[in-house]
Amino acid sequence: MAKGFAEFDGWWGGNARLAWDTLSMKATRGIPHKCVHTMDIEFIEDFSGHARGEFRKDPDRVYLDFQRKAGACSIDQYIPTNPLTMGGKGFEAGTERKPTTGLEKIICDGIEINSPEAVIEHMEKFVFPAIEKKLAAPLTPEEEAAEAEKIIADEVAKQRMFGPDILKIPYRFSFPGFLYVRYGYQNYFMAYALYPEVMEKYFRMQAEVSHRANRVIARAVVEGGLPKLIRLDHDMADSRGTLVRIETLDRIWFPYFRRAIQPLLDAGIRLIWHCDGNLMQMVPRLIEAGVSGFQGFQYEDGMDYEKICRMKDRDGNGLMIWAGVSVTRTLPFGTTEDIRKELRWLVEKGPRVGLFLGASSSITPGVSHDNLRTFIEGMEYYRTHGRE
Repeated sequence: MAKGFAEFDGWWGGNARLAWDTLSMKATRGIPHKCVHTMDIEFIEDFSGHARGEFRKDPDRVYLDFQRKAGACSIDQYIPTNPLTMGGKGFEAGTERKPTTGLEKIICDGIEINSPEAVIEHMEKFVFPAIEKKLAAPLTPEEEAAEAEKIIADEVAKQRMFGPDILKIPYRFSFPGFLYVRYGYQNYFMAYALYPEVMEKYFRMQAEVSHRANRVIARAVVEGGLPKLIRLDHDMADSRGTLVRIETLDRIWFPYFRRAIQPLLDAGIRLIWHCDGNLMQMVPRLIEAGVSGFQGFQYEDGMDYEKICRMKDRDGNGLMIWAGVSVTRTLPFGTTEDIRKELRWLVEKGPRVGLFLGASSSITPGVSHDNLRTFIEGMEYYRTHGRE
């Protein structure tokens, strides 16, 4: 039996082949687009021809039927049940609250996170010992091989489920990130400002864990013949700029980020970065670290799409761009003509090779169904006609 994606040789449909060629930085006539991740369950059901209520009964089937009907060429992050986390108007009463979504009291291992000092206490009592335990027991070569086999098997299973016309792209990576998801924004970032030596210690230690994890991921991608692209995803900016001063990232984060992702780069895997907020200060630094593409873009916050599309990677090659119609401005508040205009702009100013279309992020409930249909129809036009 063929190992990994080799079993799919000769099986791919047109949309998946278009995605493969674009990932390989080949010139293509059409422009592929990634999945349409709307969280409007009624639209998913209506557009895909399912009766109301079917999504909740079988989200995998209905979600993939919707993606096929919408002409999706690829999916990396497969989250079919994500729409179930929202109501028809977004987060509503009764929705589970988390540290970043309004949880009033944050408790971690019996410690109430009510001050920056509580953050540091928890990190020193629980986070650092857990990392030290991992570092003290590295995987054996046999265990690494087994872990890589698990990854390959999971990616193959998902590709079989997707069918021949939607390419499954890996969504697996590890690098040191901000711990606001665990501790909440306020106390975590006060701790970041007041105790930079503790934050650097975490980034340094986590980079070693991530380096080992990425070594296994890289092995799986290479040995499994998986698409050699991974989208890195971690929110590090808001509409004003980076969540912390860029100088601190230069000093205590970027060196360890580079350490973490090196196995992926050594394996020839292209890394692209998901952009939330205004990341313009980070863009050249990410490129210098080895990132060679970007996805998302909040143009209204200062992300200069045209400038980024003209940039080169650290080897002098063009960037891969997964361009997105704005989910915070154009899709919810614009007209159908605004959507067509933004798609034209993304295509005209985007790179000639390595361009995908899509939405800038998940599409929350509240976007009109006319706008959603116009968005999908526009992407279908460029997928079938290219830049004509």
